[in-house]
Amino acid sequence: MTRAKDPKDPKGLIREAYRIDGIGEPECRSIFLDWALSQNAADPRGDIADLLARYGADWPEHPMSKVLREGLDRPVEARRRGGRSGRRNV
Repeated sequence: MTRAKDPKDPKGLIREAYRIDGIGEPECRSIFLDWALSQNAADPRGDIADLLARYGADWPEHPMSKVLREGLDRPVEARRRGGRSGRRNV
């Protein structure tokens, strides 16, 4: 039986993370990073919210639920400090 691809989790990474018995937060972070890097959306927070609603209600204390909640936080804006200004103590 083939499972239909979920457009929000096409590789099934998040779904499978919830099924791994004894998985820890570091492994969930690694899985989340793999999931995030495969996303095409400029802002994947909508997909994260949907996945959290789908799985987090049944497993609120699961490490992946914590990682997904953290993924909803606004990312820190990166500032480039390269070249000469990056080497100076300003």
